[in-house]
Amino acid sequence: MSNFLNRTYSYSFLKNCVFVIYLLICTLIAIFDACAQNDTNTPYLMVLGVAQDAGYPQMGCGKVCCKAISAGKVEPKLVASLALIDPKTKEYWLFDATPDIAEQIRSVNTYLDLPVANMPKSIFLTHAHMGHYTGLMYFGREVMGAKKQKVYAMPRMRQFLQENGPWSQLVSLSNIELQALNEGDLVVLAKQISVRPLLVPHRDEFSETVGYLIISFGKKVLFIPDIDKWGKWNQDIVQWIKNVDLAYLDGTFYQDGEIPGKNMDEIPHPFITESIELFKNLSAKEKAKIRFIHLNHTNPLLREHTDAYQSFIKKGFGLAEQGEIMKL
Repeated sequence: MSNFLNRTYSYSFLKNCVFVIYLLICTLIAIFDACAQNDTNTPYLMVLGVAQDAGYPQMGCGKVCCKAISAGKVEPKLVASLALIDPKTKEYWLFDATPDIAEQIRSVNTYLDLPVANMPKSIFLTHAHMGHYTGLMYFGREVMGAKKQKVYAMPRMRQFLQENGPWSQLVSLSNIELQALNEGDLVVLAKQISVRPLLVPHRDEFSETVGYLIISFGKKVLFIPDIDKWGKWNQDIVQWIKNVDLAYLDGTFYQDGEIPGKNMDEIPHPFITESIELFKNLSAKEKAKIRFIHLNHTNPLLREHTDAYQSFIKKGFGLAEQGEIMKL
């Protein structure tokens, strides 16, 4: 009788263990499914271009840097821009309206399986240099004849567009609808998705210049494609890097003297060599947050076969890659 009870108890215990394991497996599967579902609803950034205002190759350039494209060593690059995408609604927002905007919008619509005529929910401009706003022309009567495409701009930038042709025609015909933006404003785009402009020093001939802090479900991304020098900013870029999850930063020129015969003080940007020195004491994790963007056609980091590129990669920093997706 005792043996029978022992066997019965053992069988019952084993059965309970199997049942518990089964419940545990089911729970884990449910958790993984939920995570996968949540992951598909996670907003993300798409890099639509990485080059300086004139793209890569640059018009009129017959130097080694641009000949590398015809030699098949590198691929052309579009002008620097980001798309912020909400996969739940398939809405997206552009940062800067580049000369390549037609191709960039097409690439986003193709990726999201949307009609080619689908337009961004709104566009956030950084400043009035060629590569950052001239794509607005495609919303005019000569192309789309768009209706009230929302464009966020700072005060001087708005004034520039309102008072200077042909941009003023876009405003008067309501092809674009300017949205007021001021330093420090928090613009709420969707539930737990927002954007804040940050004034930065740059060659502000026609407008002020801003970068953006993009905030999504607690994640923060810094986007500063243009600035004169980090030391001219009234904020600490090193501290900013520590406080965000990702930082797309001005990488226009690799080093001084990159354009022979040109006084590079006339086109100030933080050389990547200067940024590397400034950021050298950051931890490996913090260095990995940095992705340089807005690279001039002369920048050797556009070409993986260069010594500069190989040396750069070993230092633990990153480069923005056209078409990359970064989940927030």
